[in-house]
Amino acid sequence: MFDTHALIAILIMAGVTAGTRFLPFLLFPRGRNKPRLILYLSQVLPTAVIGMLVIYVLKDVTFSSISGFLPELIAIAVVIALHAWKKQPLISIGGGTVCYMLLVQQVF
Repeated sequence: MFDTHALIAILIMAGVTAGTRFLPFLLFPRGRNKPRLILYLSQVLPTAVIGMLVIYVLKDVTFSSISGFLPELIAIAVVIALHAWKKQPLISIGGGTVCYMLLVQQVF
């Protein structure tokens, strides 16, 4: 049976997603100077988002037992080492995630 509510919801979500992808190109066309605020935010937001994600990931770490913090500490070291070595965020994040999951499921 055809569900019009689901179709309308999907169309709205697709429209909003496409709009957020195309809007920057419409607001800031090539060859036009970008506002200083946008240039500043493009420099500081990536670091701020990564910092916020690190804090979010580590908010539930407990130091009452070694299995409460050691997997996270090792995974963070792996992420830092991989990023220093390869300078590829996907490799760093993926390697740290795989390391953490192996430690939590197999070791601790």
